[in-house]
Amino acid sequence: MRAIVTGQVGMDKRPYLQRVVQLASERGESVALYNVGQMMYAEAPDLSPGRILDLPLSRLSSLRRSAFKDIITESAKYKHILVNTHATFRWRHGLFSAFDFDQARALAPDMLICLVDNIEVVHRRLHGEHTLDVSLKDLMVWREEEIMATELLAQALGCAQRFYILARGRHEPTVETVFRLVCRPTMRKVYPSFPMTHVVGMPAVLAEINDFRRRLAEQFITFDPGDVDEKLLLDSAIAAATQSRDFIQGHGLLGDDTPQSFPVSVKQVLDIAGDIDGQIYARDFKLIDQSDMIVSYVPELPAPAIACINEPRTSVSGESPSSSFSGRSQIAVPASASSPESFGIPGLSSGVERELQHAHEHGKEVYVVWRPRRSPSPFVTETATKVFKTTDEALDYFRQKNMFQPPNLFGA
Repeated sequence: MRAIVTGQVGMDKRPYLQRVVQLASERGESVALYNVGQMMYAEAPDLSPGRILDLPLSRLSSLRRSAFKDIITESAKYKHILVNTHATFRWRHGLFSAFDFDQARALAPDMLICLVDNIEVVHRRLHGEHTLDVSLKDLMVWREEEIMATELLAQALGCAQRFYILARGRHEPTVETVFRLVCRPTMRKVYPSFPMTHVVGMPAVLAEINDFRRRLAEQFITFDPGDVDEKLLLDSAIAAATQSRDFIQGHGLLGDDTPQSFPVSVKQVLDIAGDIDGQIYARDFKLIDQSDMIVSYVPELPAPAIACINEPRTSVSGESPSSSFSGRSQIAVPASASSPESFGIPGLSSGVERELQHAHEHGKEVYVVWRPRRSPSPFVTETATKVFKTTDEALDYFRQKNMFQPPNLFGA
């Protein structure tokens, strides 16, 4: 596969893609990596590191065209290539294109990948490498522009079905995913769906969900929405604002992809509250669209083990369905372990419900791992291809249906 990999400045793509090349070598594959920015610097030895975007646009274009010309010529002898570049720049010149269509067409890529990352981590990297002062808001806008420009380029080049948005990875780099996209393109692509904000502070439930995510990632190409979790950043900023704090702690992979902590401005996070919600909504649907199927994990959340007899049940609106209970006393008694009142609450968030519906409406295979003891509603069963009780049961089914990629001689 010939892949162009884009992403805004601050993604630190070069060491990430070098790890993809190394992983491919360990798996018996040869992948050639071309770093356009590095090649442009080689063409201009008079430039200081980190200052190339300060050049006049005419010289910047000339250096880029020279680099792409070499890539087009040299890459013809390789089966798999990665071209590390950008689709757009938002710099002192304003917003401008970072590619030339005629050369992109001559390169004849099979796929385009747009790397994204948690915005506070991008902000931290960018200010560590450049003198430009940009806000979180600036970077949120730039990220949307980078995604859109890359998608439009993929459509123009005839590979719209192989355009992927991929998170760089919150806790570990997603290099395995890039390797599989390039060298194992027939592997099934899966969107793992699960509740996120609703299970914060529930370590046992989080452990279940993380095990589900890990096991899917072992067998499939996964586009995990949890790798960009800016909603949690926003929740932390809102809590800090109520305490009159100016900064919160950010966390991410910096330097040589080691986890680090750093301060993040509460005001800047609050300024992008609407952007965070809007981009989560749009991006997660795109992740579903670029997948073959969705696999959703619905955990059982804890519920009080107390049942009230003679207590009227309430409707969704909160009103009693019958006024005949109004004069009766209520007695609290422990619920039987086998009674429905003792069952936990299905951890089916509005986000997960909407993702399942979107996948169903767009012709995707929809699988649900339903852990609650309460039966799923028809809105789950009627839209799901199949419902499982456990992750083991789901994986056994996928194995029987030959959905797993058989390993090669290197075991990958």
